[in-house]
Amino acid sequence: MRLNYAQQSAPIFEKLRDLSLASKKSALEKEIKHLVDLRVSQINGCAFCVDMHVKEARIDGERELRLHHVAVWRESPLFNDRERAALEWAELLTKLPPQGVSDADFQAARKVFSESELSDLTFAIITINSWNRLSIGFAAEPGSADKFYGLDRANLN
Repeated sequence: MRLNYAQQSAPIFEKLRDLSLASKKSALEKEIKHLVDLRVSQINGCAFCVDMHVKEARIDGERELRLHHVAVWRESPLFNDRERAALEWAELLTKLPPQGVSDADFQAARKVFSESELSDLTFAIITINSWNRLSIGFAAEPGSADKFYGLDRANLN
């Protein structure tokens, strides 16, 4: 890693960590959180976070094939309507189209999620985008924090 941002900016790091922990405690399904974390990390090209979120999802019982299909979720039959809507919303907010998010896109998400769920989902998306940027910017090495986070339990070495 290029520098230890957790140490160099400890108070800010702690706030982002607190946001992550609060987001994990939201009412959204754990499966959706894992899928969104993985998809956003794939889009952003964050190897550290892709590695981490695959391992977290496996530890929580996610099926391996679904994890392989996240990159092609539109073509895959393995995801339900809520998961598809979450992945679509995650892609929109991660890529941010030049014209912004349309009312039609918002309404599509609202058909599937309550206001509080969509708000929680949006916070989850902005949180993983933040972690991706830190990990990419400071060149975090995939797998380097496995023991610290208990990800070695995934047995995916």
